[in-house]
Amino acid sequence: MLERSDVSADALSKLARNPTALRSRKVIQAVVTHPRSPRHISIPLLRRMFTFDLMQLALTPAVPADIKRAAEEQILVRTESLPAGEKISLARRAPGRIAAELLKENDPRVVSVALDNGRLVESGVVTALMRSDAFQILFSLVSQHPKWSQRREVQLALLRSEKTPLERAREFATHFSLNKLDEIVSDSRRAELLEVRRASEHTSE
Repeated sequence: MLERSDVSADALSKLARNPTALRSRKVIQAVVTHPRSPRHISIPLLRRMFTFDLMQLALTPAVPADIKRAAEEQILVRTESLPAGEKISLARRAPGRIAAELLKENDPRVVSVALDNGRLVESGVVTALMRSDAFQILFSLVSQHPKWSQRREVQLALLRSEKTPLERAREFATHFSLNKLDEIVSDSRRAELLEVRRASEHTSE
């Protein structure tokens, strides 16, 4: 029945209230993803799904955007209680929004894998770096990452924080004007990084 596109919303609603049917993982997935399932039926059922089934749902192109977002929300609710191994698997394969959330972890294994997630976007990295409670490990890993350390906005976010390793901050400082550095760098590092920038100008001359 769930494979039929013409099944009625009422029939789907009745099925979703059948406790025997809902013992089946496949039935729950089919009800949630059926195009005629009412949202007040399909979204609550997400709580019954396994975390990695939710992840697959969020990555399926044919699934409506609001269902995908609700699936991601359900994953985010669970991330704190997941064991490290599952967090690493999520960091590797999950949608970019989940990978960005995992950048908040204080586990270098999780953060490193999340940074390599092909769905992670620059804004997610910058947002994570701008958090006041971001862990030191994030700044160390991002500042050395072959992809993210080359992005201008990421470099600016790294320069704004004293958690960024000083040797990397010195290197990033050479990519920006003196005025820009004076505007964004913290007081404790300003004099040194401005001097590094001036020295790089003299070297280039």
